[in-house]
Amino acid sequence: FNFFFPLMMLVIFTVAFSDMEIDVPGAGRVLSSADVYLPAMLAMGVLVSGTQNLGIDMAIEKHDGTLRRLSGSPISPISYFIGKFGQVFVSGTLQALFLILIARFVFGAQLPEAADAWVTLTWVFYLGLMASGILGIAISALPSSAKSANAVILPPILILQFISGVYLSFSSLPEWLQNFASVFPLKWIGQGFRAVFYPDAFKQAELGGAWNLDQVFWALVVWILLGLIVTLLTFRWVRKS
Repeated sequence: FNFFFPLMMLVIFTVAFSDMEIDVPGAGRVLSSADVYLPAMLAMGVLVSGTQNLGIDMAIEKHDGTLRRLSGSPISPISYFIGKFGQVFVSGTLQALFLILIARFVFGAQLPEAADAWVTLTWVFYLGLMASGILGIAISALPSSAKSANAVILPPILILQFISGVYLSFSSLPEWLQNFASVFPLKWIGQGFRAVFYPDAFKQAELGGAWNLDQVFWALVVWILLGLIVTLLTFRWVRKS
């Protein structure tokens, strides 16, 4: 579900709004629905692969005895997290490739030609995966049981998608809601992806009228560092009684 949900949403939105044409003076091209929703679904895929995947998975493992059994094995917490983030990186990368290929060859989305755009896509994507994964580890502590993991974690993730510019235009949201969403990494991930796939003239719709990729970089780095500190201070193996 985590893997195919962004792919399914890309198909639904692209087909449902197949008549969409967005033209901004000076942009040099008209955006189709596939062009518009590709960066949004990529950002949503990063959130689902990291936050939703790790949040639910680790919450279940904490309460169903998996971590307790691992604590009695030679595996270390470092190895455990390497495995978790390795899973996120592999599944997230494959998911992004599928999204880009389907958008391009099925729906005719236009991809960037400049090499620096692909470099930007790469660092935004992997920093975003790390920040999203850290957020997933943090919220895995919220559910009180394995059965409640989905019910506790999915609603805030869904709300975050709506207020961060995935389903709705970020610039059309109230200013206070934009400021609140800017605290979380999804807003910055989406902004970075829009800078890659949208013509430069579309930056007029962003806050401050610019892509602000330097702010995207530092926002994601800060999330990663803070998340690492919190994880080191709070994560403990569930020891046998």
